[in-house]
Amino acid sequence: MNSEHAVIEAATLTPQPAPRRTSQTWTLPAPKPTSQSDLQRFVLPPFDPQASDPFIVLAEDWFSKVGFDWHPHRGFETVTYVIEGELEHKDSTGAHEILRPGDVQWTTMGWTVFHAELAYQRRGVHTLQLWLNTPAAHKRGKSRYQNLRGDAVPTIVAPGVSVRLYSGRVQGVQGPAENIWPATVIDGKLQAGSRFTHEVPGQDAAFLYLINGAMKVGADAAPLKAGDVAWFAAGEAGPTSIELVAQEDSYFVAYSSAPIGEPIVAQGPFVMNTREEIIEAFADYRRGLFGTVPNW
Repeated sequence: MNSEHAVIEAATLTPQPAPRRTSQTWTLPAPKPTSQSDLQRFVLPPFDPQASDPFIVLAEDWFSKVGFDWHPHRGFETVTYVIEGELEHKDSTGAHEILRPGDVQWTTMGWTVFHAELAYQRRGVHTLQLWLNTPAAHKRGKSRYQNLRGDAVPTIVAPGVSVRLYSGRVQGVQGPAENIWPATVIDGKLQAGSRFTHEVPGQDAAFLYLINGAMKVGADAAPLKAGDVAWFAAGEAGPTSIELVAQEDSYFVAYSSAPIGEPIVAQGPFVMNTREEIIEAFADYRRGLFGTVPNW
């Protein structure tokens, strides 16, 4: 076999990513003040976590003086991304971190987490926090924090393109996050006229949030403007791609993961599989099993 035939055969045998079309798009409402946030809105609302499995909710918050003081969690992971400002995180084990723009904190809640997320020195911070479900077998596991610094994660660079990879594998590049349930998380900045091909496993549900700019996404070239979301429903296993074409300088984040396919019961700060487990979590919190506020 000569080299030309070998190249043709390799190209024929290597599965080519199937282009994906958007399943739906939506425009976010204006953010509103809450008791904890100066402003808040839901990028992915928590209305039906079974339909968005394994994603529970993605909240966008602007906060300063109040924030999210000491509170418990159990049974899922949070993926917290800082857009602007500085986020202070501390927990009942004595851990203390300051996260800056482009940083991600990937927290595995496990069986008990008691922590606080505040604007550092009460200066305003703008964040995205994804709640990512975990399989039942891992909901009683150990808690874990992974601080993924934006200036240290792998970056895919091309003319007019800069994409940071926090988790998963895209274009042969592996993100540093260690996953309980496989997930891909990227952010990216595209200059007007540039394009990026995002690679996503076909079995994954995926969504993209456009923070700034304007672009067309997917094989159907669905138009997005700042504050819009594109959702791609989970499909069959195999390589797929999502094409992004920037009409203006654009800034986005994108997430993908396969549905877990287990019952989901989410209430307050807990995400479990049954109502009885939710009742147990609240009882454990009242008994002090999540820890106490450190005397700092």
